[in-house]
Amino acid sequence: MNKAILVVEDEPKLASLLADYLRASGFEPSCLDNGSDVVPWVKENRPELILLDLMLPGRDGMEVCKDIRTFSRIPIIMVTARIEEIDRLLGLELGADDYICKPFSPREVIARVKAVLRRTQDGQAIEAAGLVLDEPRWRASLDGSDLELTAVEFKLLQFLFANPGRIYKRQQLMDRIYPDERIVSERTIDSHIKKLRRKIENANPEARLIHSVYGVGYKFELE
Repeated sequence: MNKAILVVEDEPKLASLLADYLRASGFEPSCLDNGSDVVPWVKENRPELILLDLMLPGRDGMEVCKDIRTFSRIPIIMVTARIEEIDRLLGLELGADDYICKPFSPREVIARVKAVLRRTQDGQAIEAAGLVLDEPRWRASLDGSDLELTAVEFKLLQFLFANPGRIYKRQQLMDRIYPDERIVSERTIDSHIKKLRRKIENANPEARLIHSVYGVGYKFELE
């Protein structure tokens, strides 16, 4: 069964081009050109992934992303012409799973889409001290509470969880999470860690799983 992909892009030629490439790669694309239409459409149709432009009429892409994250963990790839680092960081903070900067190659977009979707396939659930990482569903829970992680957050927690006690530098974590060698700031890792800790604490205020090692990086350890 083909996977449904929602393309949210207000440039008709670009939206059509992306749709053609997605269709040729075996996906079923749908297109919207106004940010105000996205949330109702997503609630009704539940696509497998959303390609979400940042600059949209109606509603800004970041507002749309934030709204979707209140009810769904559907993977979201932000598409933006803004190259400032703060915009990239904010996009991930709001729950985006990846971002692509314009101008881009349509083939790059397809590769990113496939990479994000692959994260929801294969694997088994692993558990320790109330923390469950369900790899097939790309879902994590603590003491029965869903942590509602983005794909990037899940990947980071999964890597640290699999190597308890080992200290990783920020660069090592970036290399693991972003194997395509894109340029990101170490602050991006700090941002992901901050969100992970907050979600873990929301599930269990006593849980201290991810520890900072001053001047070095981070480690996972069950207390």
